[in-house]
Formats: sequence, structure tokens, C-alpha cells
Amino acid sequence: MTRFPEDLEARLRAAAPAGIDFSAATDSHGVTSAWVALADKDELKAVGEVMARLGARLSLITGSQTPPPPEVEDEEEEEAEEGETAEAAEKPVPMTFGGTPMDGTAYEITYSFDLVGDTVTVIAYAPQGGSVESLTSLFRTADWPEREIMETYNLRIENHPDPRRLFLDKSIEPAVMERLIPFSTLTNASSTTALWEKVMESAKAKEASES
Repeated sequence: MTRFPEDLEARLRAAAPAGIDFSAATDSHGVTSAWVALADKDELKAVGEVMARLGARLSLITGSQTPPPPEVEDEEEEEAEEGETAEAAEKPVPMTFGGTPMDGTAYEITYSFDLVGDTVTVIAYAPQGGSVESLTSLFRTADWPEREIMETYNLRIENHPDPRRLFLDKSIEPAVMERLIPFSTLTNASSTTALWEKVMESAKAKEASES
């Protein structure tokens, strides 16, 4: 049985009138995990306030880029060459809940809360160069993870009380990992070969531009 308040979903919907995509599941050990995707990233702070009032503990913050749409298969490319127009062959870019394009540049920011042993993960989507509101004023544990996200990605955390660099030197341009190697690729252990190929391609391109 879940230990969430019976009106948890209703409270979250009231805090995020633009809409939420709410789902929950309980495992064989009786631990419930809920996922709350926000239609409007600007309602993250209001949802965080609900979690703070419930006595939740912020346990984890992650940031990643949404995956790009799948490439057109060879067979589809051949069909396009045989008569279909390029427009007809193109597939629409998938959207997140709330309508942020999943074009490989948008961000997914997740805040995971522990609530009396169960977990609520709140998900906000932002376009490249966009922003979300800091939750550090509500949860001090948000401080360093939010700062790390800011220097890793081209994403602003608005009203952070101490937005100084955490790891990178001030002389290094922001979002350095995103410019050189997408962080989602770097952290994907299954993509070692793909990562190495990207590094080599980048080095060759740099050599060509300098020659």
C-alpha cells in the first residue's frame, strides 16, 4: 500500500494548472514510485513547494538531453528517391508531454523526492537555452546539482542563490560538455564505441579546419 497522501495527485494538479502526466506503480516490496511530468516547466517551483509542505526530502536531481528522433531507415530513403518528396519522407519530430520538441537539443530535468519511503519524480522539459526555477530555496540539497547542470548544459537555473561555477574554471565557456560531446552520450556506458568514433571525428574535423 502506498504511503503517499490520498490527495497527492490532486495537490500536484492544483499546483500545476497547465497539466501533469501522473503515473504510479507499487513493487512487490510495497514501495511506490510516482512520475509527474509537467506540461509547463515554469510550474516546477510550485510543485516543489507542495513537496516541501508534505515533508518530502529531495534525494536526486538529474539533467539530460532528450534523444533525437530516429534516423530515416535506408528503405525509406530509397522509397523517397523513387518518387516520394522529401517532405513526405520526413517524420514529425516527437514531442514531450507539454509540447517540447524531442530534437536532441531539449533537456529533461528530473527532481526525485523521498516521501516517507516512497519516491516522487518530477520531470520538467526545457528547450536549449531555456531555464527552470531553482528549488534551492526549498531544498538545500538542490544547490550543487543545479550548479553542475548549469555548467554542463546550455540551461539556466533561475534565482539560484549561488550560481558560481562548481567544477569548471571561469575561463572555460559554459556548457563545455554539450559543445564537445553530448553528456547523454558520455554517460551512456553502452555507447563506448560510438563515443570514441565521435571523438575521432571531432579531432579529424579540427585538423582539417586548421590545415
